Amino acid sequence: MIKAGIIGATGYVGNELLRLLLRHPSVEVSGLRDVDSYEGKGYDSVYANYAEICNIKMTDQDTVIQNADVVFTCLPAGFSERIAINCLESGKMLIDLGSDMRIRDEDVNKEWYGIDRQRQDIIAQTVYSIPELHGQRLKSARIIANPGCYPTTAALALAPAVEQGLVDTKTIIIDSKSGVTGAGKGPTAETQYAEVNEAFRAYKIGQHRHIPEIEQILSDIAGSSVKVTFTPHLLPVNRGILSTVYAGLSSDLSQDELWDVYNDFYKDKRFVRILPQGMAANMKNVKYSNYCDISVHTDRRTGRLIVVSAIDNMVKGAAGQAIQNMNIALGLEESMGLDLIPPTF
Repeated sequence: MIKAGIIGATGYVGNELLRLLLRHPSVEVSGLRDVDSYEGKGYDSVYANYAEICNIKMTDQDTVIQNADVVFTCLPAGFSERIAINCLESGKMLIDLGSDMRIRDEDVNKEWYGIDRQRQDIIAQTVYSIPELHGQRLKSARIIANPGCYPTTAALALAPAVEQGLVDTKTIIIDSKSGVTGAGKGPTAETQYAEVNEAFRAYKIGQHRHIPEIEQILSDIAGSSVKVTFTPHLLPVNRGILSTVYAGLSSDLSQDELWDVYNDFYKDKRFVRILPQGMAANMKNVKYSNYCDISVHTDRRTGRLIVVSAIDNMVKGAAGQAIQNMNIALGLEESMGLDLIPPTF
């Protein structure tokens, strides 16, 4: 059995990760660490839905690392680098669900996150992985940077077209909508019930921290610098992301041909579903699952490709994708512990 520890276990992502790991047939949860004030308390005393399911007592960070083979960090920006150093020195695998390891360029990272990383060699040893795009890099990985939720939907929606040069990368517009869990557990004025209920708004227009991550992925695929326009919106729902991506077509491909390109690109990818033509991706149909649903459309009048992608931001956008990365890195079946059927209602 693989022993897994979670640091940041009481946040929304840490909670979702624990929910999934507890049903993984090859994993034993060996330790939990919170970021609040729950040390020494059983997990079921923090979340009542875990009564008679998980009463693991939360402990200190060093104990979690010592007792684990794989450490998952679900922490705010600026806290994971020190843990990565500890894990490397202790011979443990680290999968960081936070943002500390995602951006390679130090200047870009500091500009968007305001944090000076102390050890560039840690970033050099980190593998950033959306499994469908980077999974082949994971076999020897010791530190894995798990992607952000918005970048996952955007990159999976655009990768086939960008890789094959089917779109003008100067014209990419990404319009995304997320449920409230994407903002994390910490309360803010903007995420209060009265502010979110019966409301729908854009936020952090042109300045969301996921912009450089999206551009880094797409630039790697394109082999040249890619800049995007990205606007996130907050939906009055708990979970889910729907991204609608627009880009000018650089070749005169038909709707059928574009659908074939996407279907062929993802034909062996277990968790990406290219929907039949005429259907549109809907985040309701991926809820509580590790699937990304993608629908491919064209606007022949304007010569644009339109791709809609939907994920559950807590699963494929965070915890499920982290387990998918772990499975590949450790040589397990990629879907192990992730055969989650979206509920109908």
